[in-house]
Amino acid sequence: MCGGFTCSKNALIALNILYVMIGFLLIGVGVYARAASIVTNLPIVGGILACGVILICISMLGLAGAVKHHQVMLFFYMIILFMLFLIQFSIASSCLAVNSEQQQQFAEQGWMTVPPELRQQVQESLHCCGFNATSSINLPTSPLAPTDEPSCELVNRKCCEQSNDVDCHCPACGPMLEDKIDYAFKLCGGLGIFFSFTEVLAVFLARRYRNQHDPCYLPARAVFPHNYLY
Repeated sequence: MCGGFTCSKNALIALNILYVMIGFLLIGVGVYARAASIVTNLPIVGGILACGVILICISMLGLAGAVKHHQVMLFFYMIILFMLFLIQFSIASSCLAVNSEQQQQFAEQGWMTVPPELRQQVQESLHCCGFNATSSINLPTSPLAPTDEPSCELVNRKCCEQSNDVDCHCPACGPMLEDKIDYAFKLCGGLGIFFSFTEVLAVFLARRYRNQHDPCYLPARAVFPHNYLY
């Protein structure tokens, strides 16, 4: 069992180096999730990305505290890391708990908030029109539907080049984004749950290492000899 001072120090340093790599991994996953969703405003995915950035900063604090055996650094490292565990575990659980209907609601809210130029760009790249089936023919779907919905005339021409149907129009963009959004949620949630439990291990190691005595420093001794008569 790793119970000595040197072993605890090396384990804490190695774990913080691992956290730096995990932080970059979470940032990469968050960037990929945003790129895959293209237009959707997913705050949960943004939370995972923010956790990756914060985890890197905390790992630097943990590395400095482990190398110097700094009591104050290790104390704040434990407190902040435990708070990050609570936040990351909650966000990752939310990612896994979101169902397909809620994902569609998040995606539709994101579609309504982005500028028309971006919606037009997505429609041209995916050859789709509107977010759902009714908006694809430029019909209002809800009171919150954007009034500046980009025109589907040019996109419909590309989709219906080989069709003789007068009512031909491009499919909606929402179903095309559904699989990518679901994959992003599941990936972020799974990684967040797995790595959040390792943060509990880091808190335990930091607490144990902080309370251990550095063998390089001699313990304090009495200034009087043992045979001194008071």
